[in-house]
Amino acid sequence: MPEKKKKTDSSNLLFRLSRLTRRWRKVLDQEVQSSGLTDATWRPLLHLHLLGDGVRQKDLAASVGIEGPSLVRLLDMLISKGLIERSEDTADRRAKLLCLTPEGLEVVGRIQETVVKLEDEVLSPFSTSEISQMLEFVQRLESNVDGVRQRSKR
Repeated sequence: MPEKKKKTDSSNLLFRLSRLTRRWRKVLDQEVQSSGLTDATWRPLLHLHLLGDGVRQKDLAASVGIEGPSLVRLLDMLISKGLIERSEDTADRRAKLLCLTPEGLEVVGRIQETVVKLEDEVLSPFSTSEISQMLEFVQRLESNVDGVRQRSKR
């Protein structure tokens, strides 16, 4: 008699991934706080570094996942600490461009060291092949979520 394929129960997979992401951010926040930064301040720095200098404020807000006015307050604080510079976009004077200062780059370097150390610890039980497979799954999942999001905007 042929064996029936069992359907995998994925009913709470995305919920669990969401919880995992929140818990991971809490771990990172606890570790990064020793640098004098909170979750609200280190995340924009890291996102700005990953997006590259010259990014518009609205694009940084979208990447971090916060509203523009909330980001402006954070940016003002990061500018006052000498970690970020804001300039006018010559192509659109209403838009503001952001870049990290040398001090901001140093802070991002420390954040990245912390992230790498923690990632190594968390991922150590997994083989390189398993990590590659997880990365592929996450990339496909992100693509599918983006597709659903685009369809729902129509």
